[in-house]
Amino acid sequence: MSRVERVNNKERLLKLMEILREYTDEEHELSYEELMDRFRLSYGPGMKVNKISLKDDIDHLIASGFDVTINQEKEGLPKYYSHQYRLFELYELRMLIDAVVSARFITKNETRNLIRKIKKLTSIHQAKLLQNELLIDSSVKSESPMVRLAIHVLHQAVAEKKVIAFQYGRYNVDKEFTLSRNGGKYLVKPLALTWTNDFYYLIACFMEADEIRHYRIDRIRNVEVTTESFKYDPFDVSRYVQSTFHMFAGSEQWIKICFRNELINVMLDKFGKEVDIQKDGESHFILTTKARDSAGLASWILNWGSQAKVISPPSLVEKIKSEIASMHELYN
Repeated sequence: MSRVERVNNKERLLKLMEILREYTDEEHELSYEELMDRFRLSYGPGMKVNKISLKDDIDHLIASGFDVTINQEKEGLPKYYSHQYRLFELYELRMLIDAVVSARFITKNETRNLIRKIKKLTSIHQAKLLQNELLIDSSVKSESPMVRLAIHVLHQAVAEKKVIAFQYGRYNVDKEFTLSRNGGKYLVKPLALTWTNDFYYLIACFMEADEIRHYRIDRIRNVEVTTESFKYDPFDVSRYVQSTFHMFAGSEQWIKICFRNELINVMLDKFGKEVDIQKDGESHFILTTKARDSAGLASWILNWGSQAKVISPPSLVEKIKSEIASMHELYN
């Protein structure tokens, strides 16, 4: 910006708002002279604003609903100005940053850009207190910068109830990304997006088989929104996610598992406080719920070792027995 002695009233008012947002908060105030120093840094040493104009600007900001706190200890002493009430509390900004850092589908560069933008939602002084964010582990971050674009397109398709087509793939043992179905397109009715197990998933009806499936968005390629619309039937996303284990698909069925009491909080975290739980003696409880029969379910149960025993259905009992026998054979 060119160096000037005066700026018009509207520009001066906007600049004052910017200074208060960026350089003041609950613990940092600026006097009239300090406010003027900030103006001079932007417009040059010859910049002039009298106290009456400054007072009018502050009155206009207050009248428009912008918070300006005026602090004067005693009559005759200097007044200090600050902007204290913001849309986000500091702890809320920290939670946002921690969520961004923890999200695997966000690339390392996007993580840094988002953190930089989040810090602009508070003063420069409080932004420094947000430096203790979680360590960005680049080894588990997505390498695909297209995820954010796919998320936008998919949300729009869900809202507009449009059929979409895309390619889908996975990495092989050579760490090469290979497309499934020989690169053929998946044609689906998008129902919802969900963020679970550190990844974004698209939940959709796969039209070829007429069944609900889910797809990791970082594995989706070349999304196309078609002109074909579909009728949306009510779909309980929360129930679907809760019934899956490690996001493995499968048919839903009733299961009954006996757990040691030490795992009660883990089960309540997973299934919610409304889940059917019955005491079984002094040291165990029985959990009854619907779940999707899949490799993910078996792995989840085996994760608890001897602290969990499947009671029903018989098919799941046999699956667990078979896996335990295979593990025993592998290590014997």
